[in-house]
Amino acid sequence: MIVDLAPRFLTWADVDPARHAFDSASVAQTVHSLGPARCVPIRSDVPAADSGSCSEEAEFWADAMSCALVLHYGRWTLGWRWAHDEGDFDGGPVGNWCCPQDSITTPEETLTRVEAALREWREWLEHLAAWFEAYPLDLSAVDDQRILWGRAARNLILQVVDRTGCGSGWHNHCRQVLAWFLDRWGVAVEVAQGLVEKAVGGRFHSWTGPDAVVIDDVADQLACSLRPGDGGTRAAVPAQDHLQRWLAIRASVP
Repeated sequence: MIVDLAPRFLTWADVDPARHAFDSASVAQTVHSLGPARCVPIRSDVPAADSGSCSEEAEFWADAMSCALVLHYGRWTLGWRWAHDEGDFDGGPVGNWCCPQDSITTPEETLTRVEAALREWREWLEHLAAWFEAYPLDLSAVDDQRILWGRAARNLILQVVDRTGCGSGWHNHCRQVLAWFLDRWGVAVEVAQGLVEKAVGGRFHSWTGPDAVVIDDVADQLACSLRPGDGGTRAAVPAQDHLQRWLAIRASVP
């Protein structure tokens, strides 16, 4: 698995639906038109001890499909493999994909799972964007809005808890969503990530849902730590050359 394909490093600028057009109706046609769709590995029924090479081929294929989706749609698509529990990437919000070993079967079934997983990930991003917009906050007036900031953080934690099921590594995506929310309302990316890490600390754990007291405390600490000077502009995020990125990744994979 190529580390650069890990969705936990995506920023809000990478995934914000307002910045990235997407036609759900044409997903099937698009996925079938991509290069990896012409060479989907077929899982054969072999003993687990002999399945290493097949598993490796399947992982290479999944990485190739991720790269192809990024080249076509943008980096936001990397989340299509962020499955629940111990899938390709721990603790994600996607239920239509698990991992190459389990999700790759026949070519048609596999591509259908890719389409469904991509739609599911996009729907989650649009759901989050709607929640963000439901709390139109102003960093310059943070002293008057701390209760609202705290309420927003609490509700977002509950959304991630519900969506991920609190399996393995779910807290990574929870921290990411909180940082995305702060970024959306003007907090500089690095500052947002630091504030979230400090507020959460080590109080969220795999396979365990946080109780109400912990959620409220994390939300309150996050809201109380914000300062008007924490702002930054997302326009400063450099544009990425996706073609060069794809060529570099392709050159690194057999």
